[in-house]
Amino acid sequence: MGELKLNDKVVVRVVDVTRRYFMGKVEVNALRGINLLVARGEFLSIMGPSGCGKSTLMHILGCLDRPTSGHVHLDEVDVDELDDNSLAEIRNKKVGFVFQTFNLLPKLNAIENVELPLIYAGIGFDNRRKKAAELLKVVGLKERMFHKPSELSGGQSQRVAIARALANDPSIILADEPTGNLDSKSGDEIINLFQELNKRGITLIIVTHDQEIADHSKRIVRLRDGLVVSDESMK
Repeated sequence: MGELKLNDKVVVRVVDVTRRYFMGKVEVNALRGINLLVARGEFLSIMGPSGCGKSTLMHILGCLDRPTSGHVHLDEVDVDELDDNSLAEIRNKKVGFVFQTFNLLPKLNAIENVELPLIYAGIGFDNRRKKAAELLKVVGLKERMFHKPSELSGGQSQRVAIARALANDPSIILADEPTGNLDSKSGDEIINLFQELNKRGITLIIVTHDQEIADHSKRIVRLRDGLVVSDESMK
């Protein structure tokens, strides 16, 4: 596991996690015994070649999938012990997702997309509209709140997705190749935004194959064949 200072608050604890599944009759060992600690406020990149288990680990951290064995704790809650309804609640409250393809609803404008997690959380209209507007200001889209995704650039769409991920004040933000569909300028802007959010104390875990993106994080964990092969803090 990565080294943490004694006064660090552990927000993610992964203990001996494996994940096996079948593709037809072929058994795939996607994760073979992952151990990982993430402290609150870290900015961590997960890297590795295709098929190394990056996305599988991301899905398990985000409570989108369950491990075959081992345990995952989010804010000291053992999510493996939860039923599907409780897992969905944890996912909505403790995890914010940012995807390569943005996953915005095309018929909703920016502020309505950001409001979606707040609707699921039962927040009333006035409060959720106010918070969504504040988050869009944070990501630099104050003037684009009422534009639909088709009226936004790729970089702007990803900023909306980041604002949506922040809506419920999650314990961690999980970003899966967040610059993969962006040109280099827009990608740099998104990484700079992540760095600013991290300075505010937000915990970020990014899956990326791009070394230049990973170099902006504070720590790089590399996977190969379903195992952690290195865990390096960046200067």
